[in-house]
Amino acid sequence: MILRAGIGAARHGAPRKKRVGVIGTFVWDVIHGRDARAVPVEEWGGITYTLAGLDAALTDEWEIVPIMKVGHDLSARATQFVRSLRRIAPDAALVEVPYAGHRVNLYYQDDEHRTEFLSGNIPGWSWVGLKPLLDDARLDALYINFLSGWELDLPTAQMVRHHFAGPIHGDLHMKVMAVQPDGRRTPQAIPNVAEWCGCFDFLQMNEEEMATIAPDPMSLSATAMAAGVSCLLVTLGKRGAIYVVSPGFETICDLPPRTGLITGPRGATGELGAVRTGLVPAVHVDDSGDPTGCGDVYGATYFSRMVVGDKLADAMNAAARAAARNVGHRGATGLANHLRGELSLT
Repeated sequence: MILRAGIGAARHGAPRKKRVGVIGTFVWDVIHGRDARAVPVEEWGGITYTLAGLDAALTDEWEIVPIMKVGHDLSARATQFVRSLRRIAPDAALVEVPYAGHRVNLYYQDDEHRTEFLSGNIPGWSWVGLKPLLDDARLDALYINFLSGWELDLPTAQMVRHHFAGPIHGDLHMKVMAVQPDGRRTPQAIPNVAEWCGCFDFLQMNEEEMATIAPDPMSLSATAMAAGVSCLLVTLGKRGAIYVVSPGFETICDLPPRTGLITGPRGATGELGAVRTGLVPAVHVDDSGDPTGCGDVYGATYFSRMVVGDKLADAMNAAARAAARNVGHRGATGLANHLRGELSLT
């Protein structure tokens, strides 16, 4: 059953808003050991933190178009969450599929380390299934967060890159995790790292994911820049985040223009010179807060601020503040309001 209808439909009498598409996975979390209470906490996880971050950081000129499947058992609840967002496109909806939705049991060892067990096996997108949705969505930017790890395989991701002219953000996240027979997620190396890097203008991962992908940060940076990534972001938890950017890259306008079918890498700015790198310190927060989703909020915020026209440093600082603010809110429900500094009654 398909729940979406008319993503490309015109809205008469209203100026066209710019649109950011989001590919990812809804996940229902059962969280153990996050605080002293013995009772597990159940709440939304997965793509919901990204959606909340985008909703809070984008301006009124933008709207969000989710392009994602949801299991039949979670579709009504996921649709309710999507419709609670202020900037969701009025003509967008989710694709219900006849599979059980993704659920994760998380066991926290400390604020930054946890073990996850996944159930549910919603299949990823094929290019044949995804292309009509992308064409209808009329996107200006695209955010891809691998929350199952198999939302897109490499050939499909390459086809997206070759056919979409706008900026693409990729958070590799669970792409570097395998699922064992008992559902436990364990680290796995990514083959074809350079080819994956070539699918994105903005590439994000955390420190542990980076260690799984490459032997050292410099080799990964060199691979990413050579493949056409303009900004590589690695989140470091309480130590903040580091970034590496291509020569001359400062704003979204520095991305070379793309039109039509692309058969080669985007190639960053084309300027000569050294890449730039920097550390964005984390904003201090109370250690008793909830770190779940901080990386997702960080990435969603900095990409949002970049596409609306901020300079890189301003976007990174906004992301650091948003991630810190996320620590003070439990769960994704009502998170967008909290990130905006509004009172949430949910």
